[in-house]
Amino acid sequence: MPYTKEEIYDEKVTSEIASHVKEILRLIGEDPAREGLVKTPERVAKALQFMTQGYEQDGTEIIQKAIFDEEYKQMVIVRDIELYSMCEHHMCPFIGKAHVAYIPNGKITGLSKIARVVETYARRLQVQERLTVQIRNCIEESLHPLGVAVVIEAQHTCMSMRGVQKSNAVTTTSAFSGIFLSSARTRNEFLNLIDRK
Repeated sequence: MPYTKEEIYDEKVTSEIASHVKEILRLIGEDPAREGLVKTPERVAKALQFMTQGYEQDGTEIIQKAIFDEEYKQMVIVRDIELYSMCEHHMCPFIGKAHVAYIPNGKITGLSKIARVVETYARRLQVQERLTVQIRNCIEESLHPLGVAVVIEAQHTCMSMRGVQKSNAVTTTSAFSGIFLSSARTRNEFLNLIDRK
């Protein structure tokens, strides 16, 4: 669950990050005392704490708060979960969507918990590949389903705003377990369902 403002913004951490941001502004040739920048260091400090709040959250704990006995054994898919993360190499945002499926094995979880798991791992410095696997592993370890499938599609600003500057490039990653690995039919059913426009 996202934290309240009081829980996210630690005053000591805000102050320390802000002092470094002020120095970064000076080093890139800006005047930190300029009217438009006076409050920027504090704003950046708070933004960073918000965007990395996932370090203080536990995906498994989130799911375990809402596990229910259910004999449903067909695919459960939560599609198009918006995600916002930051690449750990340049601390630039990457933005996209996650598609998550699992096939229950006697236990289900609340649908919102799947989105919260995505949010928890996305709100850390990340690489998309690791993020995909962390989501899969969390659901697998929490529910012990017959299989889990995760596909993430994202655009990385470290590729569009700098470097090769390819603004339309989309990176797709996937992670499968259980029946999604062993059965091409099940895997293809999932991929077809998430491809519907």
